[in-house]
Amino acid sequence: MPLPKKEEFYTYEDYLNWPNDQRIELIDGKVYLMAPPSTIHQRILREIFINFAMYLKGKQCEVFSAPFGVRFPSANEKSNKEIKTVVEPDIVVVCDKSKIDNEGCKGAPDLIVEITSPSTASKDKIEKFNLYEKYGVKEYWIVEPENRIVSVFTLQENGRYGRPDVYTVGNKIKVSIFEDLVIDLKEIFEEN
Repeated sequence: MPLPKKEEFYTYEDYLNWPNDQRIELIDGKVYLMAPPSTIHQRILREIFINFAMYLKGKQCEVFSAPFGVRFPSANEKSNKEIKTVVEPDIVVVCDKSKIDNEGCKGAPDLIVEITSPSTASKDKIEKFNLYEKYGVKEYWIVEPENRIVSVFTLQENGRYGRPDVYTVGNKIKVSIFEDLVIDLKEIFEEN
């Protein structure tokens, strides 16, 4: 299949037919090309993932890292093939096992972590922020490696994200969806 055109609209069926060397995401049918991750990005992803994986071992929730597709079907999209929104967050925590299938996650995960790069920062802070809020992702982290900052958005009772809690090196993040998980950012950013 040829490279997708940004001005056209696509579905999950199109997404499944693109060659593996073309990493893309779809938001409301619009194509977003994904940048290859940097070494710093991958180190931060690894450290955050390890923290979640160790904590969740033997528990109900599961953690996944990219590439792992998350499909957000709208009410009128009856089949997988009709879905117009599929993203590949850096880290996903899913506590409702019925949302997990062989293709990834269908519906809102409980927690999503996105690690920005210069080419994806605005998408993570605008399009994905609005998408995750709309579909009810309980906790959304935006990690900025270059500034060593993590912004944590928590879904409020009104279905909207409140003001973010902002953390940096030396701070510890209390993960709101779990009673006793705390992640030390010194460990996350120390090698970077």
